[in-house]
Amino acid sequence: MKIQNPRSNVQKRSNIQDPKNCSDIAAVIRAWCLDLLWILDVGGWIFCPLLLTFSLAANAAASDAAFIAGTEAYKAADFERAAETFRQSAILQPASGTLQNLGLAEWQRGKIGYAIVAWEQALWLDPFNQSTRANLRFARKAAQLEAPELFWDEVVSSWLPVNWWAWIAGLSLWLAVGMGTLPGVLRLPKAGWHQALAAFGIMLFLLSVPAHLGVYTRSRMGFVLQKETQLRLTPTAEAQALTQLAAGESARLVRTRGNYVLVRTSRASGWIDRAQFGLICPRSGKI
Repeated sequence: MKIQNPRSNVQKRSNIQDPKNCSDIAAVIRAWCLDLLWILDVGGWIFCPLLLTFSLAANAAASDAAFIAGTEAYKAADFERAAETFRQSAILQPASGTLQNLGLAEWQRGKIGYAIVAWEQALWLDPFNQSTRANLRFARKAAQLEAPELFWDEVVSSWLPVNWWAWIAGLSLWLAVGMGTLPGVLRLPKAGWHQALAAFGIMLFLLSVPAHLGVYTRSRMGFVLQKETQLRLTPTAEAQALTQLAAGESARLVRTRGNYVLVRTSRASGWIDRAQFGLICPRSGKI
């Protein structure tokens, strides 16, 4: 007869039945879970910025490679490939210089609408780019197109890059709040310069509000991409054509329905195919 090891039987039985050991195991498991949650929490704060940094670096490297390829194609007079690679570079990392080069490549291909959209997008990012402004003036004069009419708040919003207005509003608001509350928090007497800085911050914030409104309304401005685009009465392919729009003609987006957009031009309002209309502030990945 085979003799069993009694110690192993007792050990197994005690692990199951001893309530003290069960509570110890539960405590260990809870401690492990808390440690795991802490590691995940801390790791999230550490690794998420690292992943974001690596992602941005990868996009920047891919954008630079596409930009170099586009430059070489443009020098070789391969304007179709140059436009394709410049557009890819701008999608990965939008930049005023890339969009300006994209406009040059499209202009060389005879795509007036695409060139004007690219140059307008370049000014959206960098309104100080005088070369782009000169290209737009030349293109509109050659194509006999009028520049879009802007409201006064839209003109103000075009003075600076759109991101600058957000920084100005945020910093000026915090300046006003800080100068109004910090002396009391720090138990310091309010000086005249505290009130002056607070008033300056409020003034700067209020002055930036019309610019923000102008940025929003100007973001709904776009341009016709193709020649002889039909402006239709209803959003269907069989709808009556009201008029024809020239490539590069400006219009304002009113609303979208399916594959059509309702736009308002200086001549009339109607529907055009969404693929024939490019916004000055494109949606993500739609340059």
